[in-house]
Amino acid sequence: MLFRKNVVPSCAYCRHGISLGLGEVACRRRGIMADEGKCSAFRYEPTKRRPEYAKKPVVIEFSAEEMSL
Repeated sequence: MLFRKNVVPSCAYCRHGISLGLGEVACRRRGIMADEGKCSAFRYEPTKRRPEYAKKPVVIEFSAEEMSL
């Protein structure tokens, strides 16, 4: 999923941007932009993208009393 072709443009993972933190990106073409911003100069840089990890499953613990017949 990280290297797919149909990526939604975002300044957070654009080749021209450098993350400043606090939801801002310094763009070489447009100046200071929001992480969610986008423009026509967008070029995808897969190394800047953070993949979403699956959440840990909820573990339910049972007592020995509940498990006995």
